[in-house]
Amino acid sequence: MCEMNSPLDSRVPGGHDSAMPGSGTDSTKPWLEGGPIVILVEPQLGDNIGSAARAMGNFGLSRLRLINPRGGWPDERAHVCAAGADRILEGAELFPDLRAALADVNFAFATTARERGMAKPVMGADAAAADMHARLAAGAQVALVFGRERTGLYTEEVSLCDSILTLPVNPAFASLNLGMCVAVTAYEWSKVVTGGALPFVTPDKSPLAEKHELFAFFDHLEGALAEAGFFRSPDKQPSTTRNIRNIFHRIGLTRQDLATLHGMVTSLVEGQAGRDARKAAHIARAEEKKAKRVAAQGPAGDPPAS
Repeated sequence: MCEMNSPLDSRVPGGHDSAMPGSGTDSTKPWLEGGPIVILVEPQLGDNIGSAARAMGNFGLSRLRLINPRGGWPDERAHVCAAGADRILEGAELFPDLRAALADVNFAFATTARERGMAKPVMGADAAAADMHARLAAGAQVALVFGRERTGLYTEEVSLCDSILTLPVNPAFASLNLGMCVAVTAYEWSKVVTGGALPFVTPDKSPLAEKHELFAFFDHLEGALAEAGFFRSPDKQPSTTRNIRNIFHRIGLTRQDLATLHGMVTSLVEGQAGRDARKAAHIARAEEKKAKRVAAQGPAGDPPAS
């Protein structure tokens, strides 16, 4: 069954995508289309058709062909499990058999986990994705053919294809869910198209600290450690100090990191009593300034003394 409320979902009533940046889906960005044709041969469950369409949408595939869906077409369960990839389902083409679905295709990959005894090239999903990309760039029509949930592709159907696509799965448990199989192959396609670039990287919210800022932190930390009696052996203090400095050199600290570390050291040195005293002094200074302002203004309604 499909998972309707994944953290990556973003769907509002009516089947439209919503622009919810926290969900991972942003309908303001262009919808990626194209790629090889995905052909599902006699899929048994609308749930799996929808899951396959969802995976296609995730990784930039848009052309879906269906051969005799057992539950008929259209199928409401497919739309539910597509989780917003309705445009792929709405554009799906129906065919009576694989021969008809492949009529305008130049090169087809049959997906199977079983060795069929045929003299055909056998590729993993990554190599097949690179091959498909090159063929499509040259103007060819390329298709990925996926079989039934229970039995997969018949040997006769595999014989209609040019190459076999298989995955390095556990031989004792090689059967993949239809949607998962489409997702794996579509993911490899996406990696080829995008060059493996990730959609976002760790933001650099603070610039790297300059050396004088780092040295000031060293002075702060080493002074606090010396006062706390950390350096028990004067002979070992220089080497211990170097080791401590090297720890922070390896990290690549930012200015924000240093501000946090300064605060940590200060807090440890002061303790709770010191923090309370500093807070009380801050409040006292604020009250003193307020009292001076009130005194300067004089009684309510009276102008300041000249």
